[in-house]
Amino acid sequence: MRRLIASLLLLCVCVTAHAGVMTRAQLAQSFPSPLIIGDKDPELPVWPVLKQEMTSTELVGYVFESIDFVQLPGFSGVPINLLVALDPKGGFLDVRVLSHHEPVFLEGYGPQPLFNFVSQYKGLSLTQNIGVATGARKRSKMDGNNVRIDGVSKATASVRIINQTLLASSLAVARKKLGFAGAHDPDQIARLKPGLFERYSPTQLFGKDMVAHLTLTNRDVEKTFKGTNGEGLDTEGSADPDGQFLDIYTTLVSVPSIGRNLLDGPSWDKLAGRLDKGDHALLVMWGGRFSITPEEFVSGTAPERLTLQQGGLPIEMRDLDLELHLADGSPLFPQNIKVFRVIAQSGLDLSKPLEFLVNVKREKGMVYPEIIRATLPYKLVVPERFYDVPAGDDKSYASIWRERLPELIALGVALLVLTLLLVRQRWLTASARRFTLIRIAFLSFTLGFIGWYAQGQLSIVNLTGLLQALKEGRSLGFFLYDPMTVSLWAFVVLTFFVWGRATFCGWLCPFGALQELVARIARLLRVPRLRLRTATDRRLKRLKYLLLFALLASALFAPQLADRLAEIEPFKTAITLYFVRSWPFVLYAAGLVLGSAFVYKFFCRYLCPFGAGLALLGKLRLLKWLPRRDECGQPCQSCRHRCDYQAIRADGAIVYDECFQCMDCVVIYHSDSQCAPRILQAKRGVTIPIRAVPVKESTARRGA
Repeated sequence: MRRLIASLLLLCVCVTAHAGVMTRAQLAQSFPSPLIIGDKDPELPVWPVLKQEMTSTELVGYVFESIDFVQLPGFSGVPINLLVALDPKGGFLDVRVLSHHEPVFLEGYGPQPLFNFVSQYKGLSLTQNIGVATGARKRSKMDGNNVRIDGVSKATASVRIINQTLLASSLAVARKKLGFAGAHDPDQIARLKPGLFERYSPTQLFGKDMVAHLTLTNRDVEKTFKGTNGEGLDTEGSADPDGQFLDIYTTLVSVPSIGRNLLDGPSWDKLAGRLDKGDHALLVMWGGRFSITPEEFVSGTAPERLTLQQGGLPIEMRDLDLELHLADGSPLFPQNIKVFRVIAQSGLDLSKPLEFLVNVKREKGMVYPEIIRATLPYKLVVPERFYDVPAGDDKSYASIWRERLPELIALGVALLVLTLLLVRQRWLTASARRFTLIRIAFLSFTLGFIGWYAQGQLSIVNLTGLLQALKEGRSLGFFLYDPMTVSLWAFVVLTFFVWGRATFCGWLCPFGALQELVARIARLLRVPRLRLRTATDRRLKRLKYLLLFALLASALFAPQLADRLAEIEPFKTAITLYFVRSWPFVLYAAGLVLGSAFVYKFFCRYLCPFGAGLALLGKLRLLKWLPRRDECGQPCQSCRHRCDYQAIRADGAIVYDECFQCMDCVVIYHSDSQCAPRILQAKRGVTIPIRAVPVKESTARRGA
């Protein structure tokens, strides 16, 4: 085996993601005539895409590789590289996958769902708010300026990383080549401070610059059309140049210190009931001859005469169709009041000015009139004390954690319950029936909720991805795109110091739970179980450590080989993909599951490289938490013969590296009908004291 692994490592070719893999000739094949690939920009790794039009050459857009701008590690720790083509207005001409190491798209679903996913970006624009719809919300949708594209089931973390990679790299190019100035990460925007409220009178709000005000006379508007075909077309305004055209007030009424003071109580309650978490509401009040909502305006839609933007990018605001009233004492008696909602996904950043544009148009001509437009800007600045600015750099995982909060709460409660059960080991194992019911219930939760529903199966891919990221000097932030994995890892790492590898392998591994439940069913059906000879069992248990070494070595020196070697784990087939996969993988995974009915948890004990890694990390364990008697192994062998993991030596010592914390031996230890020393002492009329657990490792090294 050692010679085989050494040979494999010598034959491996180091394959990692590199920037700049595309050449001009290769790009020319992807963008054939009449398109032309220009010379690569000397300062920015982009190629202009040109089109020959008669005697002139038109700029169609720019093409680039995402990895030249953003090296966000994928789920396996290796960055995804996309080929992106942007038009001069920030629209996506094309998006293609150049390279990736996402496990679910290698041998799981295969690459086609990934290609289908990225193809949805074609025709969309950076000026739109693009998000990924997953889970119950998995349905492509376009609502004004907000776009939700279909995600891929069971690949949420991967498609989120791809979305962030595409948008971040494209914005970097747009800022440099297309003049985009204000694009920013929607998950790094400033947000309202929860619970902050300051009491003001309505009059004081205006004195503290919390309300933006713009007054326009007919003369002011006429000036904006001077020198255009729209000049002099407003006969009513020309007759009264100093007359009021528009007098408009705008405020962010979703800020409690503004809304609760400016609106009366019923109006505030009504508004709060219509806003989702993270939404904003803009109260617009106006008078004058120009109306923000003319007769043709449809309630519930976005106004055309007043638009909002930040940094040159539009942000949609939509009418809430609410009738609101100002609080008593307001200095305003406006002719019109409207409230517009800005949804959380739009990425409105409270730390930046809210830039409003009053859009005025004039028409010249009768049959096919010429439209002449003018915009009159004003700004609203939110006081700093009302919002928090998040720390950190380009992170987009915050929304994923918010979406999965219910699942994380359920997991947290389950982990708390498990901790209490393991701490109260004496109570848990005092009754064999109670212990069995609790264990079956928790294993069912592990398989059904943690595994199949929440996709919380930890894997050797977590370790290989970690090594690859560290080797390349990349951030480990890619782990944060999978909240369940991070949460489980946090708990597992903490329990290493108390119970070693056993907590995860024995209680929290979905595939392990599946094997044990099948084995229990097989026992009820009286399926004969094969128990390997002790020497054979000991030799086979070494195999998983050799597999671990091969995987970690290939992760460092040959990532593509590591992707294939990781298929030794059936987790992707059995848990992630519900056995919906090509037949060789299904046959392998199903064979291991059914085989556990004959050789108890064969894969976990002999083949699992992840379990081997946890066993090595489990040496951080500080306690020996399973009670033993002096008679254990001298002469009593009851627990050893009944241990399905064969993790008890002939001298009675527990081999903790191979123990899965099934606690069957502890149930026997406390049983008056199963523990031979207790039975013997009972016959003699002697009470056996129960040894306290856990025992400190330093004082009980026997059999470690």
